[in-house]
Amino acid sequence: MKSIWTGSIGFGLVNIPVKLYSASQDSSLDLDMLDKIDHAHIKFQRINEQTKKVVEWKNIVKAYDLNGNYVILEDTDFEKASPAKSKLIDISAFILESEVDSIYFETPYYLEPDKSGEKAYVLLLAALQKSGKAGLGSFVLRSKEHLCLIKPHGNVIVLNKIRFAEEIRETSELKIPSSVKPKQEELKMALLLIGQLTSKFNIDKFKDTYSAELMKLIKAKSKGKVTKQPVLKVTHRRSVDIMAQLKASLKKAS
Repeated sequence: MKSIWTGSIGFGLVNIPVKLYSASQDSSLDLDMLDKIDHAHIKFQRINEQTKKVVEWKNIVKAYDLNGNYVILEDTDFEKASPAKSKLIDISAFILESEVDSIYFETPYYLEPDKSGEKAYVLLLAALQKSGKAGLGSFVLRSKEHLCLIKPHGNVIVLNKIRFAEEIRETSELKIPSSVKPKQEELKMALLLIGQLTSKFNIDKFKDTYSAELMKLIKAKSKGKVTKQPVLKVTHRRSVDIMAQLKASLKKAS
């Protein structure tokens, strides 16, 4: 793995040099884009709007449109905006992870101790494990500030980016019925169904089966085999059928 950020964790007056690594990877198939006519690879190019010529990455700069005028930003400008946050994961508080609604969770990263940081890293890991708490902090990654949770995962400290409240859209535009209320009997049956389907969470039970099935289709197609298109019917039943659906669900679950 290649680190994507280096800096340190600020833990009170303790400073822990660390490296940041991506903890997740895509499980979907890596599909190429081809021209439908001759199956040549499609390339994405960065075109100058005025000259219509291709611009190389080294000649591209970032800019902000301020009142119709572009302000060009160099790489050093992003660090100048907040030098501390560009190189420091500042833990400002310790909280229970359960206090953070799942809607705020974003991307997980592994933290590895850098040179001279091993002892302090192990100390923080043990303290987090013993207390059952997570560190709440903030830092800058790729020219954007992020909130984050610092928590143990086995023998590794994980940084989980979490969204700011301002990044969550309001629900006021959604059409959620307020006048419709569930009948007590229907609610009772729904709770029974939830009870029957309740189990202990085990992530190992779940696999990306769609990618596996798609790979089967790809291999079959490469051999000239034709896969039949399955027909799925979506049935829209009236709300009066809810009880019947719940009863059938309970029978199936049992």
